[in-house]
Amino acid sequence: MRKLFLLTIFLIALIDAKAQELPLVKEPVFQEGEVLQYKLRYGIITAAEGIIKVLNSDLKFNNKPTYRLVVDAKTAGTFDLFYKVRDHYDSYIDKENLTPYFYQEDIKESSYKREDKARFYQDNKKVVSNKGTFTTPTNQTFDLVSAYYFARSLDISKLKIGEQFKLNYFLGKEIHQLQIKYVGKEVIKSKLGDIRCLKFSPSIEPGRIFRKDSNLYLWITDDGNRVPVKAQVEIIIGSVTMEIKSATGLKYPLAKEK
Repeated sequence: MRKLFLLTIFLIALIDAKAQELPLVKEPVFQEGEVLQYKLRYGIITAAEGIIKVLNSDLKFNNKPTYRLVVDAKTAGTFDLFYKVRDHYDSYIDKENLTPYFYQEDIKESSYKREDKARFYQDNKKVVSNKGTFTTPTNQTFDLVSAYYFARSLDISKLKIGEQFKLNYFLGKEIHQLQIKYVGKEVIKSKLGDIRCLKFSPSIEPGRIFRKDSNLYLWITDDGNRVPVKAQVEIIIGSVTMEIKSATGLKYPLAKEK
């Protein structure tokens, strides 16, 4: 279950693949006080819920102010009875260039518990974690949480259908790379109404979870907020879908279909 939930959190970060090739807009599209809530469905069953927050932080790195990004994830319904998950993630990012300085996760899943921490040194192209020191290929490397917020503030005004981009991110004991393709535009029905969205598709590797022909998609609002509305991936048996439940503290009006 944790792998599936992490997958959906990562889906949120997909479009960050453009991080190396597209510039940021003049100012972040999110603001302090923004709160997004999601549910994760396995088929028709709600398996987990997540909440993502933007908070101000008193911590400074290199004497620069930061945002604190918080993600809380937990199992729901029947899944919570058999395998209880209570995961917490924090990422501290620069308020100007939105790259991460520090990331930590507190994992509590049934009887399993783990805490991981990582310090990002972007100028030196390295990540120092409790599992070792890792060299990064660029000075824009992200954790799963910071990738999402960085992605939302990219200038994608000139993006063309079929274009593909790459993303570098740190997870576990490795620096990974993901390739993402822009698919087009769609209107998605959601709890927030019918929303005009941009659609993306990342590459995935078949294995224990994914089929060889599995498809994975993400829809984000086609407005100033760039909020993920829906994500869907096919797995060995069935599919997993992430859907937005609520969004408060947004900086701009949502792109609702009239």
